[in-house]
Amino acid sequence: MRGGRRGRRSAARCGCVVWAWLITEILSGCSSLPAAREMGDMALLRTMGVDSAPAGVAVTGSTGPRAKGLQTEGEPSLVLTAEKPSLSGACLAMQGQSDSYVFFGYVDQLLVGEELARSGVQPVLDYFAQDVELGLGAQLWLVRGATAREAVSSGGEEGADSRLETLQNDSKMGIAAISRTAGEVYTDLLELGAAFVPALTPAGDEIAVLYENGYGVLKGDTLAGFMDGEAARGLELLAGGSVADILEAEGTEASVKIISSHTTSGLDFRNGALAALKINCRVEARLAEYRRPLNSGELERLQREIEDRERARLEEALEQLRAWGADCTGLGAKAAMSHPGQWQGIRADWPEWFAKTPVKIQVQVRIRE
Repeated sequence: MRGGRRGRRSAARCGCVVWAWLITEILSGCSSLPAAREMGDMALLRTMGVDSAPAGVAVTGSTGPRAKGLQTEGEPSLVLTAEKPSLSGACLAMQGQSDSYVFFGYVDQLLVGEELARSGVQPVLDYFAQDVELGLGAQLWLVRGATAREAVSSGGEEGADSRLETLQNDSKMGIAAISRTAGEVYTDLLELGAAFVPALTPAGDEIAVLYENGYGVLKGDTLAGFMDGEAARGLELLAGGSVADILEAEGTEASVKIISSHTTSGLDFRNGALAALKINCRVEARLAEYRRPLNSGELERLQREIEDRERARLEEALEQLRAWGADCTGLGAKAAMSHPGQWQGIRADWPEWFAKTPVKIQVQVRIRE
């Protein structure tokens, strides 16, 4: 019995020693592990652009000014480009263009060129979803009127990365376009059959800079068109976004700032048939600037002015979306919660119902003093 216990203790000690050795070797980055690499030997891509190309697809990647492994702070951005029949082939070809191992696990900005978006973005999203390094957490942008390569290469030595990060942070604070991740767009395309994506355009004489340029609307996985100006504002209202806006009120010497909005939708059935799509938009605003206190009559007039303007924006956005049959903000799916049984009868053909069903819009504005 004692000998058996000693044997078991000895085996246990041996096992512990083996595990300790393995952990030490792994943590030390031993040469027997081919995948282990030092950070200084890696080019960490931050931004990736994808375009259509004669050979198939063109991929452009940028490290940002301080992301090439352990490079010094002053080292410029590294930009790599490869063109192959497939995304995986283009990404692999980029490895041969750098002295360092090109690592895609830090990509947090994905730009898609307009030409590729018109032919279909699903292959790009599928590749990101399946790749072990990439994933769908990156912010997604459509490049309008230019290629993704031009956009990724903008910004001079600083690269496009810092500009994209600024736009993303501004979006979180409600002072820029609504940002979307690749995962959010991927989910919308699967569940709604449509999605909206913020659009960018590089512009500038000597050094191009990325500027917001409305939204691109995807129907299926292809680009149906772009929305600008008041229509883009209406899209933001439909999506429940709280992009800051200022209204200069006439005759009151006052400015009103829109601080939030919330939009709900419902279905109106008459005798078992869909009669209307109802949209209710609630807007919160506050007096941002005024030279004198406003009386109740002026506040009511100002409230009606904001309601009329926001209703016009909603109507303009819906006109475009209905023409495309693209319910990219999920109005039908949200409205279905009140009529789940009847929704099942029209769900499969909702794009057609969305395009032809009359819309009733109600806007309510609350002004804080």
